Amino acid sequence: MKIIAATGCPTGIAHTFMAKEALEEEAKKQGLTIKVETHGQEGVQNELTATDIAEADGVIIAADKDVHAERFAGKRVINVPVTRGIKDPAALIAAIVNQTAPIMPGASITGEPQQSAEKRPKQSIGHGIYVALMNGVSHMLPIVVAGGVMIAISFMFGIYSADSKSEEFNQFAFYLNSIGGLAMSLMVPILTAYIAEAIAKRPGLIIGFIVGMIAYTNETGFLGGIVGGFLAGYVVLGLQYALRKLPPALNGLKAIFLYPVLGIFIAGLTMWFLSAPMEAINQGMMSFLAGLQNTNPLILGIVVGMMCAFDMGGPVNKAAYVTGTALLAQGNFYFMAGVSAACIVPPLATGFAVLFGRKYYNQSDKSAGYVNFLLCSTHITEGAIPFAARNPLIILPILMLGSSIAAVLTYMMHVQVPAPHGGFIVLPIVTHGALWVMAIVIGSVVSGILMAINQKRIFTKEKITTENATVTTPQTVSTIQDVLQKENISLAVQGSNKDEVLQNIAAIAKEKGIISDTAATYHGFLKREQQGSTGMEQGIAIPHTENNAVIRPALMVVTLARSVDWDSLDGQPTTHVLAMFIPTGGSSNHLNVLSDVAKLLVHDDFITELKTATDTTTIYNLFQNKVN
Repeated sequence: MKIIAATGCPTGIAHTFMAKEALEEEAKKQGLTIKVETHGQEGVQNELTATDIAEADGVIIAADKDVHAERFAGKRVINVPVTRGIKDPAALIAAIVNQTAPIMPGASITGEPQQSAEKRPKQSIGHGIYVALMNGVSHMLPIVVAGGVMIAISFMFGIYSADSKSEEFNQFAFYLNSIGGLAMSLMVPILTAYIAEAIAKRPGLIIGFIVGMIAYTNETGFLGGIVGGFLAGYVVLGLQYALRKLPPALNGLKAIFLYPVLGIFIAGLTMWFLSAPMEAINQGMMSFLAGLQNTNPLILGIVVGMMCAFDMGGPVNKAAYVTGTALLAQGNFYFMAGVSAACIVPPLATGFAVLFGRKYYNQSDKSAGYVNFLLCSTHITEGAIPFAARNPLIILPILMLGSSIAAVLTYMMHVQVPAPHGGFIVLPIVTHGALWVMAIVIGSVVSGILMAINQKRIFTKEKITTENATVTTPQTVSTIQDVLQKENISLAVQGSNKDEVLQNIAAIAKEKGIISDTAATYHGFLKREQQGSTGMEQGIAIPHTENNAVIRPALMVVTLARSVDWDSLDGQPTTHVLAMFIPTGGSSNHLNVLSDVAKLLVHDDFITELKTATDTTTIYNLFQNKVN
């Protein structure tokens, strides 16, 4: 089976490639072929060709931006947010493997019409709106960053160095400021255009640019740009529906004349009349935030800090960031200072956490934490996501506390950051830069200490569990009879693939008191499978794991409700599983048990009797009698 995928997040920096890696790793575990196209900040990479699409058995779209899904018409398509690709790649791949993903209607890549009556891949209205909005934001960000940095550098020559009437006037600074200003003026039109493009493709893009210019000219701000983007997109969709019965010969006329002219008239005129109330709303919001900034920096800092750390690159984080960029365009550099500080704290906090609690983190966590010292310096918040994902109910509030502290201190110290991105790279142009760094470090250290304390608690708890398990573990195990009890036999265990079967076996083992941690045992099984499949011949698999979660050594005999692919030696599906659970350090005592199991599997009469047995007593007696 061949699967293709497309991933993309609004910024195109971290989530995009995290989803790609997660999907590729999961496909590799399942022995499947997958090609993942990424829609990052540098554009489309590993692009899917027409041949790739034509040969694919299914498509996974894990994106919060437009990835041109229409090209997948006629294929099984599952369309979800990018975070689902990171957190739940197994379920997405299962939807394709099990053929539960719906077929997208329309003409296929070969041009053949899709006649299936199946429904279009489900996408909630809310997710559709979010994807369109983030498509606009993702295209707007490079313009804002480039323009903002140009303006910020011009301030290095003096705050009024671009003003020809000032004594600080500098010609080079004037050029930089002018170039940056022109770039920033494109913020609203680009935001509007690409929101519309996500909704109505190229016709929407054209109308979106024009409506965006109206929004910019009438000073409606980014809120007006957002409204204009959705207005332009849905107006074009309405025109496409209204003109759908025109003869095919007029398709060229529709694209080059009817859509642009009617679209500009309807959407442009509507936007013009909406400009007055949108301008009032925009100015009111900006004034409220600016006023709150001056009168109550404590509340503003708490709100901004919690928003930035809540989903680290997600929609709540982006709401604070887009507000900051909009205020930059209004000449307000204070608000972005708090946003930048709050975004830098989470990855920096993880670095301090592994530094303070290095005895309690594994090597992988320590490496990721130390890398985050670099990521935070460039304003990349997403590096903290792996730490938060393991225990979000505890880690997210800790990170939100640190971000809020940094933002509050930043506002109280009246720090100004004239650049919308860049992290510590733009430090030379930050007003009160030393105080800004101090605020960020204080917030990060607080969160880092709390994370280290939490990790120490987890480490200590796991150590006690391991010690207790070691005490109860038999020192010597020599035969199958020592590890196989009748209660360890389970019939008709569910699972549509190898991973699900292993997860269910681990869950059953925990219920029977064999293990203490389902997840650790499941990952132990997977680690062994990565070294080589445990699928034998004639429908038998013998997975085994050695880890601290095993309380007592055991052999489980499991029959499956349905056969699954296990990449077995003879290529046949697996129907029976003999799972071995080994405490840490006990592998030498259990090699003979695995050897006995392997010897049984070469006897056809044993295989036949095992496969025809229908109750636990028969299976138990079979193992007891057949072992020499």
